[in-house]
Amino acid sequence: MQQPNSRPAPPNSRPARSISRPTRPHPTPHNPTQTDRTQTDRTQSDAPPAQPKASRARSRAHSLSLATGQRSLGDPTIHYALWPPLTNGCPRTSTDAVAYPLEVDYAYDRVPADLFDRPAAHGLERWAPLLPPLSAPGLGEGNTPLVRLAEGVYVKDESRNPTWSHKDRLNRVAVSAAKASGARGVVVCSSGNHGASAAAYAARAGLPCAVFTSPHAPPAVASFVRAYGATVLTVPRESLRPLARRVVAEFGYHPVSSLTDNAHTGHPFGPEGYKTIAYEIFLDLGETPEAVYVPTGYGELLFGVWKGFHELTLLGLADRVPRLYACEPAAAGALATAIRTGRPATEVPVGPTEAYGIACPVGSYRGVVAVRESRGEALTVTDEQMAAARAELSAQGMWVELSSAAGLAALRAHHDGPHDAPDASGGPVVCIATSSGFKDSATGTRTYPPMPAGWDAVAGALSR
Repeated sequence: MQQPNSRPAPPNSRPARSISRPTRPHPTPHNPTQTDRTQTDRTQSDAPPAQPKASRARSRAHSLSLATGQRSLGDPTIHYALWPPLTNGCPRTSTDAVAYPLEVDYAYDRVPADLFDRPAAHGLERWAPLLPPLSAPGLGEGNTPLVRLAEGVYVKDESRNPTWSHKDRLNRVAVSAAKASGARGVVVCSSGNHGASAAAYAARAGLPCAVFTSPHAPPAVASFVRAYGATVLTVPRESLRPLARRVVAEFGYHPVSSLTDNAHTGHPFGPEGYKTIAYEIFLDLGETPEAVYVPTGYGELLFGVWKGFHELTLLGLADRVPRLYACEPAAAGALATAIRTGRPATEVPVGPTEAYGIACPVGSYRGVVAVRESRGEALTVTDEQMAAARAELSAQGMWVELSSAAGLAALRAHHDGPHDAPDASGGPVVCIATSSGFKDSATGTRTYPPMPAGWDAVAGALSR
């Protein structure tokens, strides 16, 4: 297995399109806390068979995908078939204390040699060989701009996706899984971006969508979700997942968000959509960045970005993985707590914060893997630091949600520029901005009185 820290020859030193691929790559390392499993564990005996009525659609999409199965992050020697997606986590390594997610394996030795030379395009279809089968139609997600903010500092602006957030990459893949599985609909627990995105992609796929959300969802986002025809179910936060699990069991809906209580697992296919962000950053920069700062709630985005860069090294296109910095609100910090205490996931109290999109009470082992394997760090930032970063982005023409500014806030608060990160060599750094300012809790709640119609008022306003 080619480890994340190994350094093949830089791309410029290779003959054109001469890619050295391992015959059996393992994008995540073995977890030493788990017991090794034998080849007899590589079965799907813990899961029911896939629904036969979906096999035709799945077969068509699978003709492009090189996905071969699912693998446990709790013990990467344990493999399962690709179908059905194990949305409750790994049934063999998960315990009452923590649920371990799964990821998707691929036949990396069959990746087309020209995949990363193809013209840039909207839609995840471009990356179909390195994604689970895309059985549902898309909305032109991805190919978002990499904006130069300052010397050596770039912003990957995910607010340019169809529903104005990074969640569109996840839902293109997860809703495709619902379509291919023959599910009767899609169910999601979300207070904002995820619900809006799932509703849009479900509508595009011709599937009904149930969105469980808290009564405190921002008014603008609540209207956004309903615009796609989703059934919005407003319940207390503690009831979200229990009720969603019942919808799955009794209505046959496919979950595209996490159903587990003791740690976040999420959809095993979801982070695969996020890894395309890493592909795009690498191609736009023409090199691997020194570091990437990622707004982090449950860690799905963080893990996806790590996996994307790691796959670039497995394919011989990049010589290293950048350091990844998880950027959480100081009012929560489940991943920072897990890293500090050496645990796979933790549950933390959530204090007052306007960064509701990443204020998560439980963490995910995915985030631990991404930070550890990239030699990165979990950082926390205050609402004031995020507000300052949001203002900096606004001054450059980018209007983002407060949560979305956590990456730039962490860069400014902890490293104060691209050259101050530990062991940095002065290369570029990228801050991911996840979503539009439209999603903030205060958006649409303020009114602005009219000004006097006289010239003095106009001139005075322009002179400030």
